[in-house]
Amino acid sequence: MCSIIGYCGPVADQTAFQAGFQRTVSRGPDDSRVAKAGTGLLGFHRLAIMGLTPEGMQPFQLDGSLAVCNGEIYGFETLKQELLAKGYTFQSGSDCEILLPLYREYGVDMFAMLDAEFACILYDGRTEQFIAARDPIGIRPLYYGYDSHGVILFASEPKNLLGLTDKIMPFPPGHYYKNGKFVCYHDIAKVDQVCYDELEILCRTIRDKLVAGVEKRLVADAKVGFLLSGGLDSSLVCAIAAKKSRAPIKTFAIGMDIDAIDLKYARQVADYIGSDHREIIITKEDVLSALERVVELLGTYDITTIRASMGMYLICKAIHEQTDIRVLLTGEISDELFGYKYTDFAPSAQAFQEEAAKRVRELHMYDVLRADRCISVNSLEARVPFGDLDFVKYVMAIDPGKKLNTYGKGKYLLRKAFEEDWLPEGILWREKAAFSDAVGHSLVDDLKEYAEAQYTDEEFETRRQKYSHARPFTKESLLYREIFEKYYPGQSDMVVDFWMPNKSWEGCDVDDPSARVLANYGDSGV
Repeated sequence: MCSIIGYCGPVADQTAFQAGFQRTVSRGPDDSRVAKAGTGLLGFHRLAIMGLTPEGMQPFQLDGSLAVCNGEIYGFETLKQELLAKGYTFQSGSDCEILLPLYREYGVDMFAMLDAEFACILYDGRTEQFIAARDPIGIRPLYYGYDSHGVILFASEPKNLLGLTDKIMPFPPGHYYKNGKFVCYHDIAKVDQVCYDELEILCRTIRDKLVAGVEKRLVADAKVGFLLSGGLDSSLVCAIAAKKSRAPIKTFAIGMDIDAIDLKYARQVADYIGSDHREIIITKEDVLSALERVVELLGTYDITTIRASMGMYLICKAIHEQTDIRVLLTGEISDELFGYKYTDFAPSAQAFQEEAAKRVRELHMYDVLRADRCISVNSLEARVPFGDLDFVKYVMAIDPGKKLNTYGKGKYLLRKAFEEDWLPEGILWREKAAFSDAVGHSLVDDLKEYAEAQYTDEEFETRRQKYSHARPFTKESLLYREIFEKYYPGQSDMVVDFWMPNKSWEGCDVDDPSARVLANYGDSGV
Protein backbone atom coordinates (compact mmCIF):
# COMPACT_ATOMS: atom_id res chain seq x y z
CA MET A 1 0.00 0.00 0.00
CA CYS A 2 0.90 3.64 -0.28
CA SER A 3 -0.67 6.79 1.13
CA ILE A 4 -1.75 9.84 -0.84
CA ILE A 5 -3.05 13.25 0.15
CA GLY A 6 -4.13 16.26 -1.86
CA TYR A 7 -4.94 19.77 -0.66
CA CYS A 8 -6.61 21.29 -3.71
CA GLY A 9 -6.01 24.96 -2.99
CA PRO A 10 -4.26 27.29 -0.53
CA VAL A 11 -3.42 25.37 2.65
CA ALA A 12 -5.14 26.94 5.64
CA ASP A 13 -2.92 25.27 8.27
CA GLN A 14 0.44 23.84 7.18
CA THR A 15 1.13 22.31 10.59
CA ALA A 16 -2.20 20.45 10.62
CA PHE A 17 -1.62 19.29 7.04
CA GLN A 18 1.79 17.82 7.86
CA ALA A 19 0.45 16.19 11.03
CA GLY A 20 -2.42 14.60 9.11
CA PHE A 21 -0.11 13.36 6.38
CA GLN A 22 2.23 11.73 8.89
CA ARG A 23 -0.56 9.67 10.47
CA THR A 24 -0.39 7.12 7.65
CA VAL A 25 3.36 6.80 7.18
CA SER A 26 3.03 3.05 7.92
CA ARG A 27 1.19 2.71 4.60
CA GLY A 28 4.35 3.85 2.81
CA PRO A 29 7.47 3.65 5.00
CA ASP A 30 10.00 3.57 2.15
CA ASP A 31 9.96 7.26 1.20
CA SER A 32 7.84 10.40 1.62
CA ARG A 33 7.42 13.54 -0.43
CA VAL A 34 5.17 16.61 -0.60
CA ALA A 35 5.13 18.66 -3.81
CA LYS A 36 3.53 21.96 -4.70
CA ALA A 37 0.67 21.61 -7.21
CA GLY A 38 -0.60 25.00 -8.31
CA THR A 39 -1.80 26.71 -5.14
CA GLY A 40 -2.18 23.34 -3.40
CA LEU A 41 -0.11 20.34 -2.34
CA LEU A 42 0.17 16.65 -3.22
CA GLY A 43 1.78 14.20 -0.79
CA PHE A 44 2.91 10.60 -1.11
CA HIS A 45 4.17 7.91 1.29
CA ARG A 46 5.70 5.08 -0.73
CA LEU A 47 5.60 1.32 -0.25
CA ALA A 48 7.72 0.11 -3.16
CA ILE A 49 6.08 -2.87 -4.91
CA MET A 50 6.54 -2.20 -8.64
CA GLY A 51 9.56 -0.33 -9.97
CA LEU A 52 11.64 -0.43 -6.78
CA THR A 53 14.20 2.18 -7.87
CA PRO A 54 14.12 5.82 -6.63
CA GLU A 55 12.77 6.85 -10.04
CA GLY A 56 9.46 5.21 -9.09
CA MET A 57 8.89 7.75 -6.33
CA GLN A 58 5.83 10.00 -6.64
CA PRO A 59 4.42 12.56 -7.34
CA PHE A 60 5.07 11.92 -11.01
CA GLN A 61 5.34 15.04 -13.16
CA LEU A 62 4.70 15.81 -16.82
CA ASP A 63 4.95 19.34 -18.22
CA GLY A 64 3.69 21.02 -15.05
CA SER A 65 1.06 18.37 -14.24
CA LEU A 66 1.44 16.06 -11.21
CA ALA A 67 -0.05 12.78 -10.05
CA VAL A 68 -0.07 10.61 -6.94
CA CYS A 69 -1.61 7.15 -6.97
CA ASN A 70 -2.05 4.33 -4.49
CA GLY A 71 -2.73 1.44 -6.81
CA GLU A 72 -1.84 -1.47 -9.01
CA ILE A 73 -2.56 -1.18 -12.73
CA TYR A 74 -2.72 -4.64 -14.25
CA GLY A 75 -1.49 -5.04 -17.81
CA PHE A 76 0.10 -1.60 -17.67
CA GLU A 77 2.91 -2.80 -19.94
CA THR A 78 0.55 -2.82 -22.95
CA LEU A 79 -0.63 0.72 -22.23
CA LYS A 80 2.97 1.80 -21.72
CA GLN A 81 3.98 0.46 -25.14
CA GLU A 82 1.14 2.38 -26.75
CA LEU A 83 2.26 5.57 -25.01
CA LEU A 84 5.89 5.00 -25.99
CA ALA A 85 4.73 4.79 -29.59
CA LYS A 86 3.11 8.19 -29.16
CA GLY A 87 6.44 9.70 -28.06
CA TYR A 88 6.15 9.63 -24.26
CA THR A 89 9.19 8.64 -22.20
CA PHE A 90 9.35 6.95 -18.82
CA GLN A 91 11.92 7.08 -16.03
CA SER A 92 10.85 4.06 -13.94
CA GLY A 93 9.25 0.62 -14.00
CA SER A 94 6.33 1.88 -11.93
CA ASP A 95 2.90 1.05 -13.29
CA CYS A 96 1.50 4.36 -12.04
CA GLU A 97 3.88 6.44 -14.17
CA ILE A 98 1.56 5.90 -17.14
CA LEU A 99 -1.28 7.92 -15.54
CA LEU A 100 -0.24 11.43 -16.61
CA PRO A 101 0.42 10.45 -20.25
CA LEU A 102 -2.91 8.59 -20.28
CA TYR A 103 -4.67 11.65 -18.92
CA ARG A 104 -2.96 13.83 -21.52
CA GLU A 105 -4.26 11.51 -24.25
CA TYR A 106 -7.73 10.59 -23.00
CA GLY A 107 -8.71 12.96 -20.18
CA VAL A 108 -11.11 11.54 -17.59
CA ASP A 109 -12.13 8.78 -20.04
CA MET A 110 -8.89 7.08 -18.98
CA PHE A 111 -10.39 5.86 -15.71
CA ALA A 112 -12.81 3.50 -17.45
CA MET A 113 -9.85 2.07 -19.40
CA LEU A 114 -7.97 0.91 -16.32
CA ASP A 115 -7.90 -2.68 -15.11
CA ALA A 116 -6.79 -1.63 -11.66
CA GLU A 117 -7.39 -1.19 -7.99
CA PHE A 118 -6.45 2.42 -7.39
CA ALA A 119 -7.04 5.80 -5.82
CA CYS A 120 -5.37 8.78 -7.45
CA ILE A 121 -5.19 12.57 -7.40
CA LEU A 122 -4.05 14.51 -10.47
CA TYR A 123 -3.20 18.16 -10.92
CA ASP A 124 -3.67 19.40 -14.48
CA GLY A 125 -1.07 22.11 -14.91
CA ARG A 126 -2.68 23.39 -18.12
CA THR A 127 -6.14 24.03 -16.64
CA GLU A 128 -4.99 24.36 -13.00
CA GLN A 129 -7.63 21.82 -11.98
CA PHE A 130 -7.49 18.92 -9.55
CA ILE A 131 -8.98 15.56 -10.56
CA ALA A 132 -9.39 12.53 -8.30
CA ALA A 133 -10.70 9.03 -8.94
CA ARG A 134 -11.21 5.65 -7.27
CA ASP A 135 -11.54 2.10 -8.60
CA PRO A 136 -15.05 0.68 -9.16
CA ILE A 137 -15.07 -1.48 -6.03
CA GLY A 138 -13.14 0.86 -3.76
CA ILE A 139 -10.40 -1.63 -2.98
CA ARG A 140 -7.98 1.27 -2.55
CA PRO A 141 -9.19 3.82 0.00
CA LEU A 142 -9.90 7.49 -0.61
CA TYR A 143 -11.72 10.06 1.53
CA TYR A 144 -12.57 13.70 1.11
CA GLY A 145 -13.70 16.80 2.99
CA TYR A 146 -13.75 20.59 2.70
CA ASP A 147 -11.77 23.06 4.78
CA SER A 148 -13.27 26.20 6.35
CA HIS A 149 -12.74 28.10 3.07
CA GLY A 150 -14.48 25.46 0.93
CA VAL A 151 -11.27 23.95 -0.48
CA ILE A 152 -11.63 20.20 -1.13
CA LEU A 153 -9.11 17.76 0.32
CA PHE A 154 -8.49 14.10 -0.53
CA ALA A 155 -6.56 11.49 1.42
CA SER A 156 -6.10 7.74 1.78
CA GLU A 157 -7.55 7.52 5.28
CA PRO A 158 -9.91 9.52 7.50
CA LYS A 159 -7.14 10.08 10.03
CA ASN A 160 -5.26 12.14 7.42
CA LEU A 161 -8.11 14.65 7.36
CA LEU A 162 -8.73 15.02 11.09
CA GLY A 163 -8.29 18.67 12.06
CA LEU A 164 -8.47 19.79 8.42
CA THR A 165 -12.21 19.36 7.82
CA ASP A 166 -15.37 19.10 9.90
CA LYS A 167 -16.93 16.26 7.89
CA ILE A 168 -15.03 13.31 6.41
CA MET A 169 -16.70 11.12 3.79
CA PRO A 170 -15.62 8.15 1.64
CA PHE A 171 -14.92 8.97 -2.00
CA PRO A 172 -17.55 7.00 -3.97
CA PRO A 173 -16.06 3.98 -5.80
CA GLY A 174 -16.22 4.03 -9.57
CA HIS A 175 -16.35 7.83 -9.64
CA TYR A 176 -14.03 10.65 -10.59
CA TYR A 177 -14.09 14.20 -9.26
CA LYS A 178 -13.72 17.16 -11.57
CA ASN A 179 -15.03 20.74 -11.64
CA GLY A 180 -16.61 20.35 -8.21
CA LYS A 181 -18.64 17.27 -9.17
CA PHE A 182 -18.42 13.52 -8.57
CA VAL A 183 -19.17 11.63 -11.78
CA CYS A 184 -19.79 7.86 -12.01
CA TYR A 185 -17.65 6.29 -14.71
CA HIS A 186 -18.36 2.64 -13.82
CA ASP A 187 -21.10 1.11 -11.63
CA ILE A 188 -19.66 -2.38 -11.22
CA ALA A 189 -22.86 -3.73 -9.65
CA LYS A 190 -25.12 -2.64 -12.53
CA VAL A 191 -26.00 -5.43 -14.96
CA ASP A 192 -26.60 -4.36 -18.55
CA GLN A 193 -27.40 -7.83 -19.87
CA VAL A 194 -28.18 -10.96 -17.85
CA CYS A 195 -26.02 -14.00 -18.65
CA TYR A 196 -28.03 -17.18 -19.22
CA ASP A 197 -25.11 -19.49 -20.00
CA GLU A 198 -25.53 -23.20 -19.30
CA LEU A 199 -24.06 -24.56 -16.06
CA GLU A 200 -21.00 -26.07 -17.73
CA ILE A 201 -20.14 -22.82 -19.51
CA LEU A 202 -20.79 -20.77 -16.37
CA CYS A 203 -18.45 -22.87 -14.30
CA ARG A 204 -15.71 -22.92 -16.91
CA THR A 205 -15.89 -19.13 -17.30
CA ILE A 206 -15.89 -18.57 -13.54
CA ARG A 207 -12.80 -20.77 -13.25
CA ASP A 208 -10.95 -19.14 -16.14
CA LYS A 209 -11.66 -15.60 -15.00
CA LEU A 210 -10.69 -16.25 -11.37
CA VAL A 211 -7.48 -18.00 -12.46
CA ALA A 212 -6.65 -14.96 -14.59
CA GLY A 213 -7.45 -12.66 -11.65
CA VAL A 214 -5.05 -14.52 -9.39
CA GLU A 215 -2.34 -14.85 -12.02
CA LYS A 216 -2.11 -11.12 -12.78
CA ARG A 217 -1.85 -10.39 -9.04
CA LEU A 218 1.23 -12.57 -8.66
CA VAL A 219 3.28 -10.00 -10.59
CA ALA A 220 5.33 -7.90 -8.18
CA ASP A 221 8.92 -6.79 -7.71
CA ALA A 222 8.49 -7.41 -3.96
CA LYS A 223 7.83 -10.75 -2.21
CA VAL A 224 4.29 -12.15 -2.19
CA GLY A 225 2.47 -14.17 0.49
CA PHE A 226 -1.04 -15.55 1.01
CA LEU A 227 -3.58 -15.50 3.83
CA LEU A 228 -5.05 -19.01 4.12
CA SER A 229 -8.01 -19.56 6.43
CA GLY A 230 -8.90 -23.03 5.18
CA GLY A 231 -12.25 -21.74 3.94
CA LEU A 232 -13.28 -22.02 0.31
CA ASP A 233 -12.30 -18.55 -0.88
CA SER A 234 -8.76 -18.15 0.44
CA SER A 235 -8.07 -21.82 -0.31
CA LEU A 236 -8.99 -21.33 -3.97
CA VAL A 237 -6.73 -18.28 -4.27
CA CYS A 238 -3.85 -20.26 -2.78
CA ALA A 239 -4.52 -23.35 -4.91
CA ILE A 240 -4.51 -21.31 -8.11
CA ALA A 241 -1.35 -19.46 -7.09
CA ALA A 242 0.40 -22.72 -6.22
CA LYS A 243 -0.32 -24.08 -9.70
CA LYS A 244 0.92 -20.89 -11.33
CA SER A 245 4.10 -20.46 -9.26
CA ARG A 246 7.42 -22.17 -9.87
CA ALA A 247 8.38 -22.29 -6.18
CA PRO A 248 6.17 -23.20 -3.20
CA ILE A 249 4.02 -20.25 -2.17
CA LYS A 250 4.12 -18.94 1.42
CA THR A 251 0.81 -19.27 3.29
CA PHE A 252 -0.23 -18.03 6.72
CA ALA A 253 -3.09 -19.04 9.01
CA ILE A 254 -4.23 -17.77 12.41
CA GLY A 255 -6.26 -19.26 15.23
CA MET A 256 -7.11 -18.95 18.91
CA ASP A 257 -5.11 -21.10 21.30
CA ILE A 258 -8.11 -23.03 22.63
CA ASP A 259 -10.66 -23.55 19.84
CA ALA A 260 -9.26 -22.62 16.44
CA ILE A 261 -11.62 -24.02 13.82
CA ASP A 262 -9.72 -23.02 10.70
CA LEU A 263 -6.16 -24.09 11.49
CA LYS A 264 -6.74 -27.78 10.77
CA TYR A 265 -8.40 -26.98 7.43
CA ALA A 266 -5.69 -24.52 6.45
CA ARG A 267 -3.11 -27.21 7.21
CA GLN A 268 -4.96 -29.68 4.95
CA VAL A 269 -4.92 -27.15 2.10
CA ALA A 270 -1.25 -26.29 2.65
CA ASP A 271 -0.29 -29.98 2.59
CA TYR A 272 -2.37 -30.57 -0.55
CA ILE A 273 -0.93 -27.64 -2.55
CA GLY A 274 2.59 -27.99 -1.11
CA SER A 275 2.87 -24.48 0.34
CA ASP A 276 5.43 -23.22 2.83
CA HIS A 277 2.93 -22.83 5.68
CA ARG A 278 3.08 -20.99 8.98
CA GLU A 279 0.53 -20.82 11.81
CA ILE A 280 0.02 -17.84 14.14
CA ILE A 281 -1.56 -18.68 17.51
CA ILE A 282 -3.28 -15.92 19.52
CA THR A 283 -4.85 -15.70 22.97
CA LYS A 284 -7.72 -13.88 24.63
CA GLU A 285 -5.20 -11.39 26.00
CA ASP A 286 -3.82 -10.71 22.51
CA VAL A 287 -7.31 -9.94 21.25
CA LEU A 288 -8.43 -7.68 24.07
CA SER A 289 -5.15 -5.76 24.24
CA ALA A 290 -5.35 -5.04 20.50
CA LEU A 291 -9.01 -3.96 20.47
CA GLU A 292 -8.61 -0.20 20.83
CA ARG A 293 -5.73 -0.14 18.37
CA VAL A 294 -7.82 -2.05 15.82
CA VAL A 295 -10.83 0.29 16.10
CA GLU A 296 -8.53 3.30 15.74
CA LEU A 297 -6.76 1.96 12.65
CA LEU A 298 -10.03 0.85 11.02
CA GLY A 299 -12.00 4.04 11.52
CA THR A 300 -15.26 2.12 11.98
CA TYR A 301 -17.67 1.06 14.72
CA ASP A 302 -19.19 -1.80 12.72
CA ILE A 303 -19.42 -4.99 14.74
CA THR A 304 -18.59 -7.65 12.18
CA THR A 305 -15.79 -5.57 10.64
CA ILE A 306 -14.10 -5.16 14.01
CA ARG A 307 -14.53 -8.81 14.98
CA ALA A 308 -13.02 -10.04 11.72
CA SER A 309 -10.22 -7.49 11.94
CA MET A 310 -8.87 -8.83 15.22
CA GLY A 311 -7.42 -11.96 13.64
CA MET A 312 -6.49 -10.23 10.40
CA TYR A 313 -4.60 -7.42 12.14
CA LEU A 314 -2.69 -9.84 14.37
CA ILE A 315 -1.68 -12.18 11.53
CA CYS A 316 -0.54 -9.26 9.38
CA LYS A 317 1.42 -7.84 12.31
CA ALA A 318 3.23 -11.16 12.67
CA ILE A 319 3.95 -11.35 8.93
CA HIS A 320 5.36 -7.81 8.99
CA GLU A 321 7.54 -8.48 12.03
CA GLN A 322 8.73 -11.98 11.14
CA THR A 323 9.09 -12.04 7.33
CA ASP A 324 10.20 -9.92 4.37
CA ILE A 325 6.90 -10.33 2.50
CA ARG A 326 5.40 -7.08 1.17
CA VAL A 327 2.29 -8.23 -0.77
CA LEU A 328 -0.59 -10.41 0.49
CA LEU A 329 -3.31 -12.04 -1.59
CA THR A 330 -6.62 -12.51 0.24
CA GLY A 331 -10.02 -14.11 -0.33
CA GLU A 332 -12.41 -11.17 0.18
CA ILE A 333 -15.35 -10.35 -2.14
CA SER A 334 -16.53 -13.90 -2.85
CA ASP A 335 -19.49 -13.82 -0.44
CA GLU A 336 -20.91 -10.62 -1.90
CA LEU A 337 -20.97 -12.24 -5.34
CA PHE A 338 -21.99 -15.83 -4.62
CA GLY A 339 -23.87 -15.46 -1.36
CA TYR A 340 -23.55 -15.49 2.42
CA LYS A 341 -25.17 -17.96 4.79
CA TYR A 342 -28.04 -15.51 5.23
CA THR A 343 -28.70 -15.20 1.49
CA ASP A 344 -29.92 -18.81 1.62
CA PHE A 345 -33.07 -17.11 2.95
CA ALA A 346 -33.47 -14.81 -0.08
CA PRO A 347 -37.18 -14.91 -1.00
CA SER A 348 -36.52 -14.68 -4.74
CA ALA A 349 -33.81 -14.50 -7.37
CA GLN A 350 -34.45 -10.78 -7.77
CA ALA A 351 -34.06 -10.24 -4.03
CA PHE A 352 -30.75 -12.14 -4.11
CA GLN A 353 -29.49 -9.96 -6.96
CA GLU A 354 -30.56 -6.72 -5.28
CA GLU A 355 -28.81 -7.79 -2.09
CA ALA A 356 -25.62 -8.67 -4.00
CA ALA A 357 -25.63 -5.28 -5.73
CA LYS A 358 -26.10 -3.51 -2.40
CA ARG A 359 -23.26 -5.44 -0.80
CA VAL A 360 -20.87 -4.87 -3.71
CA ARG A 361 -21.58 -1.13 -3.69
CA GLU A 362 -20.96 -0.97 0.08
CA LEU A 363 -17.90 -3.23 0.18
CA HIS A 364 -15.55 -0.28 0.60
CA MET A 365 -17.05 0.38 4.05
CA TYR A 366 -16.80 -3.20 5.34
CA ASP A 367 -14.69 -6.19 4.20
CA VAL A 368 -12.57 -4.19 1.76
CA LEU A 369 -11.94 -1.56 4.43
CA ARG A 370 -10.92 -4.30 6.87
CA ALA A 371 -8.44 -5.87 4.47
CA ASP A 372 -6.94 -2.53 3.50
CA ARG A 373 -6.41 -1.20 7.01
CA CYS A 374 -5.22 -4.41 8.69
CA ILE A 375 -2.71 -5.04 5.93
CA SER A 376 -1.56 -1.49 5.21
CA VAL A 377 -1.00 -0.51 8.84
CA ASN A 378 1.59 -3.28 8.84
CA SER A 379 3.32 -1.83 5.75
CA LEU A 380 1.99 -4.53 3.42
CA GLU A 381 -0.09 -4.39 0.24
CA ALA A 382 -3.42 -6.20 -0.21
CA ARG A 383 -4.44 -7.77 -3.51
CA VAL A 384 -7.93 -9.21 -3.90
CA PRO A 385 -8.41 -11.62 -6.84
CA PHE A 386 -12.17 -11.99 -6.28
CA GLY A 387 -12.31 -8.24 -6.85
CA ASP A 388 -10.93 -8.55 -10.37
CA LEU A 389 -13.15 -6.27 -12.45
CA ASP A 390 -13.67 -8.75 -15.28
CA PHE A 391 -14.56 -11.50 -12.79
CA VAL A 392 -16.96 -9.33 -10.77
CA LYS A 393 -18.72 -8.03 -13.86
CA TYR A 394 -19.28 -11.57 -15.15
CA VAL A 395 -20.55 -13.04 -11.87
CA MET A 396 -22.87 -10.09 -11.24
CA ALA A 397 -24.41 -10.68 -14.68
CA ILE A 398 -25.13 -14.40 -14.13
CA ASP A 399 -28.83 -15.26 -13.98
CA PRO A 400 -29.51 -14.84 -10.24
CA GLY A 401 -31.74 -17.90 -10.30
CA LYS A 402 -28.57 -19.94 -10.81
CA LYS A 403 -26.84 -18.20 -7.88
CA LEU A 404 -29.64 -18.93 -5.41
CA ASN A 405 -28.92 -21.83 -3.08
CA THR A 406 -31.24 -24.37 -4.65
CA TYR A 407 -28.46 -26.97 -4.63
CA GLY A 408 -28.31 -27.73 -0.91
CA LYS A 409 -24.94 -26.00 -0.73
CA GLY A 410 -24.15 -22.29 -0.79
CA LYS A 411 -21.79 -20.82 -3.44
CA TYR A 412 -22.45 -23.90 -5.57
CA LEU A 413 -21.29 -22.39 -8.86
CA LEU A 414 -17.91 -21.45 -7.44
CA ARG A 415 -17.42 -24.88 -5.88
CA LYS A 416 -18.52 -26.69 -9.02
CA ALA A 417 -16.14 -24.56 -11.10
CA PHE A 418 -13.13 -25.95 -9.24
CA GLU A 419 -13.93 -29.65 -9.11
CA GLU A 420 -11.19 -32.05 -10.19
CA ASP A 421 -7.84 -31.61 -8.45
CA TRP A 422 -7.74 -28.01 -7.21
CA LEU A 423 -8.57 -28.71 -3.55
CA PRO A 424 -9.40 -31.64 -1.27
CA GLU A 425 -13.09 -32.54 -1.54
CA GLY A 426 -13.62 -31.76 2.14
CA ILE A 427 -12.39 -28.22 1.63
CA LEU A 428 -14.14 -27.57 -1.67
CA TRP A 429 -17.52 -28.53 -0.20
CA ARG A 430 -16.93 -27.36 3.37
CA GLU A 431 -19.69 -25.23 4.93
CA LYS A 432 -19.06 -21.48 5.11
CA ALA A 433 -17.81 -20.07 8.43
CA ALA A 434 -17.22 -16.37 9.04
CA PHE A 435 -13.54 -15.51 9.53
CA SER A 436 -14.05 -14.11 13.04
CA ASP A 437 -15.89 -17.30 14.08
CA ALA A 438 -13.46 -19.64 12.36
CA VAL A 439 -10.43 -18.10 14.07
CA GLY A 440 -12.18 -19.51 17.13
CA HIS A 441 -15.66 -19.03 18.58
CA SER A 442 -13.94 -17.84 21.74
CA LEU A 443 -12.66 -14.72 19.94
CA VAL A 444 -16.16 -13.29 19.50
CA ASP A 445 -17.30 -14.67 22.84
CA ASP A 446 -14.38 -12.97 24.61
CA LEU A 447 -15.17 -9.63 22.96
CA LYS A 448 -18.86 -9.86 23.90
CA GLU A 449 -18.04 -10.88 27.47
CA TYR A 450 -15.57 -7.99 27.80
CA ALA A 451 -18.16 -5.51 26.52
CA GLU A 452 -20.85 -6.85 28.85
CA ALA A 453 -18.59 -6.10 31.81
CA GLN A 454 -18.14 -2.45 30.80
CA TYR A 455 -21.72 -1.27 31.38
CA THR A 456 -24.69 -1.93 33.60
CA ASP A 457 -27.99 -2.28 31.76
CA GLU A 458 -28.93 1.24 32.86
CA GLU A 459 -25.60 2.70 31.68
CA PHE A 460 -25.96 0.98 28.35
CA GLU A 461 -29.45 2.37 27.75
CA THR A 462 -28.44 5.90 28.75
CA ARG A 463 -25.17 6.06 26.81
CA ARG A 464 -26.45 4.57 23.58
CA GLN A 465 -29.11 7.30 23.36
CA LYS A 466 -26.37 9.86 22.65
CA TYR A 467 -26.14 8.57 19.09
CA SER A 468 -28.89 9.20 16.56
CA HIS A 469 -27.06 7.68 13.57
CA ALA A 470 -26.30 3.94 13.71
CA ARG A 471 -27.41 3.80 17.34
CA PRO A 472 -25.66 1.01 19.26
CA PHE A 473 -28.03 -1.87 20.02
CA THR A 474 -25.82 -4.15 22.15
CA LYS A 475 -23.16 -3.46 24.75
CA GLU A 476 -20.54 -4.70 22.31
CA SER A 477 -21.67 -2.18 19.66
CA LEU A 478 -21.68 0.61 22.28
CA LEU A 479 -18.12 -0.22 23.32
CA TYR A 480 -16.92 -0.05 19.71
CA ARG A 481 -18.81 3.19 19.08
CA GLU A 482 -17.30 4.90 22.11
CA ILE A 483 -13.77 3.90 21.06
CA PHE A 484 -14.54 5.12 17.52
CA GLU A 485 -15.79 8.48 18.80
CA LYS A 486 -12.60 8.90 20.81
CA TYR A 487 -10.57 8.94 17.60
CA TYR A 488 -13.14 10.13 15.02
CA PRO A 489 -15.59 12.35 16.92
CA GLY A 490 -18.78 13.07 15.02
CA GLN A 491 -17.71 11.14 11.90
CA SER A 492 -20.06 8.13 12.06
CA ASP A 493 -21.52 8.96 8.62
CA MET A 494 -18.32 7.55 7.07
CA VAL A 495 -20.09 4.18 7.45
CA VAL A 496 -23.69 3.93 6.27
CA ASP A 497 -24.85 1.62 9.10
CA PHE A 498 -24.10 -1.69 10.79
CA TRP A 499 -23.43 -4.65 8.48
CA MET A 500 -26.31 -7.03 9.25
CA PRO A 501 -28.28 -9.71 7.43
CA ASN A 502 -31.35 -8.42 5.58
CA LYS A 503 -33.85 -8.16 8.43
CA SER A 504 -36.80 -7.99 6.04
CA TRP A 505 -36.22 -11.63 5.02
CA GLU A 506 -37.82 -14.42 7.02
CA GLY A 507 -35.16 -16.11 9.14
CA CYS A 508 -32.83 -13.08 9.08
CA ASP A 509 -34.36 -10.75 11.69
CA VAL A 510 -31.49 -11.29 14.12
CA ASP A 511 -29.63 -9.06 16.59
CA ASP A 512 -26.08 -10.19 15.77
CA PRO A 513 -24.20 -10.18 12.44
CA SER A 514 -22.62 -13.59 12.99
CA ALA A 515 -23.97 -16.50 10.96
CA ARG A 516 -23.85 -18.43 14.25
CA VAL A 517 -27.28 -17.01 15.10
CA LEU A 518 -28.88 -18.25 11.86
CA ALA A 519 -30.88 -21.47 11.69
CA ASN A 520 -28.76 -22.78 8.81
CA TYR A 521 -25.37 -22.39 10.51
CA GLY A 522 -25.15 -26.17 10.80
CA ASP A 523 -21.66 -27.59 10.31
CA SER A 524 -20.05 -24.18 9.75
CA GLY A 525 -18.52 -24.16 13.21
CA VAL A 526 -17.03 -27.65 13.14
